[in-house]
Amino acid sequence: MKQPYKVLVLDDNHDILIASRIFLKQHYTQVVTLHEPALLVSTLQDPPDGLPFALLLLDMNFSRDTQSGEEGLFYLKQALKAQPELKVVMMTAYAALPLAVKAMQSGAANFIAKPWQNEQLLQTLQQAVQQPTQHTSAQPWSAQQSPASRAASENTATDTIPLLGDSPAMQQVLRTIEKVAATDANVLLLGESGTGKALVAQAIHQASKRAAAPFVSVDMGSLSTSLLESELFGHKKGAFTDAKTDYAGRFVEANGGSLLLDELANLALPQQAKLLTALQNRTVVPVGASQAVAVDIRLICATNENLYQAVTEGSFRQDLLYRINTVEMVLPPLRDRKEDISLLLDWYLQHYCQRYQRDGLQISAADKRTLQSYDWPGNVRQLAHAVERAVVLAEANMLDFSQLQSSALTPTTTTHATAASEQTADTDFFLEFVEEKTIRQALQYYQGNVSQAAKALGLTRGALYRRLEKYGL
Repeated sequence: MKQPYKVLVLDDNHDILIASRIFLKQHYTQVVTLHEPALLVSTLQDPPDGLPFALLLLDMNFSRDTQSGEEGLFYLKQALKAQPELKVVMMTAYAALPLAVKAMQSGAANFIAKPWQNEQLLQTLQQAVQQPTQHTSAQPWSAQQSPASRAASENTATDTIPLLGDSPAMQQVLRTIEKVAATDANVLLLGESGTGKALVAQAIHQASKRAAAPFVSVDMGSLSTSLLESELFGHKKGAFTDAKTDYAGRFVEANGGSLLLDELANLALPQQAKLLTALQNRTVVPVGASQAVAVDIRLICATNENLYQAVTEGSFRQDLLYRINTVEMVLPPLRDRKEDISLLLDWYLQHYCQRYQRDGLQISAADKRTLQSYDWPGNVRQLAHAVERAVVLAEANMLDFSQLQSSALTPTTTTHATAASEQTADTDFFLEFVEEKTIRQALQYYQGNVSQAAKALGLTRGALYRRLEKYGL
């Protein structure tokens, strides 16, 4: 059933307008597209049928300004001035956290990068239209929270996992953040997927003297080898076929602030050498340029891979490892701080009830015991996703986790023990058997959608694809 909202899309790219109109008309009662930003205010003030728009999908960059985002921010302010209750989602092909934060501070409800996935776009718009006011954290911090924990709580313009936990392991993490943030030392964050490495990086930045400067995050696993150098160091116009304008690059964008290189283990050896040179010289050379540009950044790297093993195998440079791990933090998996599970369940229940406007939902005592006994291989990310899914599908006041108990939420130590013993007494084979079965069940539950299955399992898409190849799935 279509949702009774009017959507306005403003972009100077005709292909974007056509694609968005075709897709969004399947979900909303009316979709209007605009090619000229000069018509935005008049369209809002005098809509075609006289009824106001509920949502505006607004491009951040137009032909006169392809990268800074200032044009988009100008039209954002104009739109909200013309219609204060309008929910605005900004979109850009040059996505960066500083732009997103700036858009949020100017009144945007959300932010999405082009090209998007249709499901991602729909979810972003739905979240925006459900916001009664500008987004605020679902759990205000208390005076007893540490500065690092407050920094993490305040940094929730996007749907960020909070740094919650009373366990000794989490308290040690918070104490280390306090110490590290006071310095400019390079930090290496290690830990399994879903343990909150990106959030810790943001907390370090927010608690540091660089907090007023940009925090820029780069997912190294999502960048192709051919574009990575340009993305990090920038390029000059004409340096390659698609280089139609100068691009500063992420190092320059983070100048004065902090730069997070996430999924660092995906960096190929030739790029590792160039990264090491940039860190040693504190300069970058844009692709197609002859002169170096000085940069002042605080470097934070994160990975769920074993970099020391990668050094031994020859796939990661030892000198680069020594350069980036001045301070090394290993984030604890959720199974090592199970006393925090109840707190996390309560927080996410409140968070998603607020997001989806569901009142009176609860987790039964029996389900809570089951959830607390589970090892959560996907860690906090997996827990959050399980609660969100239960809230969305809830048909009564008590959340129903029965659809998940056959796969993701049944402790492997009890559920699979009999089956494993019948298969083999080999522990290594048992672990692979459980992993393969869990992946099969996740893919079946999500009808073959690899992205959703990876998210539920607490894996990156690349990690899941490697396992699919391993098991011939």
